[in-house]
Amino acid sequence: MIPENKLIAVKNALQETFGVNEFEDIQEMTAGLSSALVFRIVVKGKSYLLRIITRDDAMGDPTHQFTCMKSAADAGLAPNIKYLNIQDRISITDFVETQPFSLDEAKTFLPEVLHKLHSLSPFPKTINYIDSMDSFVQRFQDAKIIPENITKEIFEQYKRIKNVYPSNDDDFVSCHNDLKPENILYDGEKAWLVDWEAAFLNDRYVDLAVVGNFVIRNEQDEIDFLSIYFGEELNEYRHARFFLMSQMMHIFYFALFMQIGSKRRPIDINTKRQDFREIHDNIWEGKINLTDNEAKLNYALAHMDQFMLDVKTKRFEESLKIVADYN
Repeated sequence: MIPENKLIAVKNALQETFGVNEFEDIQEMTAGLSSALVFRIVVKGKSYLLRIITRDDAMGDPTHQFTCMKSAADAGLAPNIKYLNIQDRISITDFVETQPFSLDEAKTFLPEVLHKLHSLSPFPKTINYIDSMDSFVQRFQDAKIIPENITKEIFEQYKRIKNVYPSNDDDFVSCHNDLKPENILYDGEKAWLVDWEAAFLNDRYVDLAVVGNFVIRNEQDEIDFLSIYFGEELNEYRHARFFLMSQMMHIFYFALFMQIGSKRRPIDINTKRQDFREIHDNIWEGKINLTDNEAKLNYALAHMDQFMLDVKTKRFEESLKIVADYN
């Protein structure tokens, strides 16, 4: 189960951490899209999470990931770390026995967790997230997976957002950048954030928008969510900026998941599919696995559908004006 080339490294980790040469039990964890191998191991009757990074190139170097994870663990946001080895690309942390996390609890707990995360000492800055995601959008346009007569309005409206959305990184904070449900573990009392592979300094509204996709169901939820996060009454600029980032994330996810799910073959967008709310509820409840290509396509189209609904609202035009005037 553990790759042969990692057996000695794992044995060394067990010896150094627990004073034993082997675990009592092991179970591979299958959730998520990461290339890393993740196992639940039992040592001396207690469960731990063993994570093995299998990539041996520069992109697999865990120095950055481990730095962010340790900062989060020290702040009580990530599970306690028992062992880290950058050279061997191995980590061992406490295992979180998860409990159901209701949306009512999540929409109250998670803005506080995000506020604490974004208050950490700055993570390293690796890429400009918005520019990087924009490159996916451009590649998607060039690939013509969906006819241009269908995507024309989508990308015209996306360009309008890009033209007014602030690109100044002076306000960037320590972000997780991949807060899908499998990376948020609830133990019945608190939420833990895991898998810090994509963590870096970024626009706070990215994390807020990603979590908001799952826990915000209406405008009052949104106001409450953001008011808890900021610790004060929500002003119109923050409200508008959150809305515009949410629209950009719709386009980013649409372009990204359409490319990787379609394998660049033409797609029939008239296929029957779940709406945005339904698909996110099902992902939250673990009923949909985005490792499946068909699920990726449905997820991409759900974001497209929601974007097209949102840009037809009065709020869209108002948000563009508010953010443009502020900046």
